[in-house]
Formats: sequence, structure tokens, C-alpha cells
Amino acid sequence: MMRKSTRIFGWAAAIGAIFALQNALRPAAAEPMPKLDFAGSVTWLGQVPILVAIEKGFFKDEGLDVNVKVILSSSDRIRAVTAGSVAFSNLGRSTVISEMSRGNNSFFYFANVDDSPGSEGCWARAGFQSFLDLKGKKVAANTSAEVTMDGLLQNAGMSVRDVQFINLSPNEMALALGRGDVDAACVWQPLLDNLKKAAPDGKLLGTDADTETYKRFGTMSSPDILIISRKVVEEHPDQARRLAVAIMRGADYVNQNPEAAAVAVAPLFRQPTDVVLAGIKNFKYYGSKGWREHMKKHTEQMQFLSSWLHRNKKIESAPDVKQWENTSFVPDL
Repeated sequence: MMRKSTRIFGWAAAIGAIFALQNALRPAAAEPMPKLDFAGSVTWLGQVPILVAIEKGFFKDEGLDVNVKVILSSSDRIRAVTAGSVAFSNLGRSTVISEMSRGNNSFFYFANVDDSPGSEGCWARAGFQSFLDLKGKKVAANTSAEVTMDGLLQNAGMSVRDVQFINLSPNEMALALGRGDVDAACVWQPLLDNLKKAAPDGKLLGTDADTETYKRFGTMSSPDILIISRKVVEEHPDQARRLAVAIMRGADYVNQNPEAAAVAVAPLFRQPTDVVLAGIKNFKYYGSKGWREHMKKHTEQMQFLSSWLHRNKKIESAPDVKQWENTSFVPDL
């Protein structure tokens, strides 16, 4: 009886050893990739480098799980970063500076990957040939395009006090212009084309490429800026580094392969590939080449814009924007 029990115990031990060996040889379950979602829009072609990086798997190559959360408003995007529901965003810098002036320290800015001077402009209804003709008339813009409007008014020796300024959502401008609720409107592409369709006999009064900002910095009046959660940078700097690598790779890819980039993102924009490609070719995208010097220029432009916003009573104080700059995790590729 003792011998039989010993034999059974021996078999059990052997089987247990086999199972243990199998478990040891079985590949360990892969740890889930860090989730670092992106807040952006699918109406502005400035988002293309990041969207390409998502669609082509560049973030996954860096071991990151990144998806786009479509948030149309820049103010809502920065709130999402602050709340931690997304890790980073590409958005209008006027909104970013406004949050800086409120003391919001939840983010850093670290890159500019898109610019498109000449793509933001002011379109007037028929009968208005210049801003001088718009004295006392209704002119619409949102905060970003208002900077362009102000520059064009200055070119005509005017200021915003010489017109009836209406702060209007970009998506409402074409309808307002077409109905005659406003006499001119200022906005960026592709919404600028909608103004032209709404008032086909109208006239382009100028673009941001005609303003002092462009002459000084070679940029749009209020270009996009990439921001990232301060928490991600401080607690997971390697994740921030890998994120930056994928973004730069996306921008480089767009510059080197615009046709393939258009194919990748056209479904997101719900536009034909040829339309998206034409838009991409009108943009400037900035990747790894010379990015440090590029960022120096954009920091200077942001400080210039900060002063403009304060001078025009858009913000209570002009922040020192460099306090929010952090490029320590962006590698030289």
C-alpha cells in the first residue's frame, strides 16, 4: 500500500513538473501599451502629421497606443489635456496663451509641425473692395482670425474700432455672410473657400501673409502649437520622448510622401484624396530637420502674440510663454 501511494505521488509530481515547465516556456502576456490619446480636429489640415503617424502605425512602432479624439474647439482640447482625458493636442496658440495667462500649468508646449501663411484671410461681400469700404460695417472673425483682421486693418490705417466687429464661430460664418448678416468675415482654409462660395461675387481683402506678423516671423498670425500633459513629461519622460519621435516621423513622412499621406488621412477628413492632397501641398509641415531653430522662432512669435492679446484686452496679463516651453524630451533625429 505504501509502495502504491509513493508511485501515485511520483506520477503527480512528474505531471506537475511538466505543467510547470510548459508555463515557464509559454510567452508572457505582452503588457498593454501606454495609452496617450490625441485631441485634434478633422477639419484643419494642420493635423495631418499626427493623423498620419496614427494611421501609418508610427506611434505603435514606439510602443504607444494613440487614437484621435475629435474635439473641434481649441479651448475644449486644452481642457481635455488639463483633465487628463488626452495626453497631447495640436491647437491654436491664442487659446494656449490665454490658458497661460490664467496660470494653467497642466501642460508644456514642445513643437510646431504645421503652418500655412496665406491660408487665413478676410472675404467681403460684393461692393466692398477694401477695408476702407468696411468702415462702420459688420466684420466677423473668431479670436485666431481676429489677429489677421487686425493686421489687415492696420495696413489700411484702421483699427477694430472702425468696424462693427462680431466674434463668430468659424462654422457659422459662411451662412452669415451669404445672408448678409455680416459684410465680411475672416477665417482659415478650408472654411475660407466656403465664404467664397457663400458670396461668389465678393473679394479677398487680404491674408495673414500680408500682415506684420508674417513680415517679422514668416508665420501665420496664430499658428498651431503642440502641447503635452505636464504629468506625462514629468512622470513618464520616455513615453514623451517616444511620442515626439513618432510625431516628427509623421511630419517627415508627409513632406516626403504627400500623395501617400493624403490617401491615409482622406477618409478622416471625409474628402476626396485629390482635394486633401491639394490642401496638403498648400501647407508647410515641419519635422526633424532644424526643429530647434524652428522652435526658437515660434517661441518669439508666441511672445509677440501674447503681447498683442494683452494689448487688445483679450487676456488680463501677458505671460512669459517660455515658462511653458519644454523640449527636453524631444530627441535630435
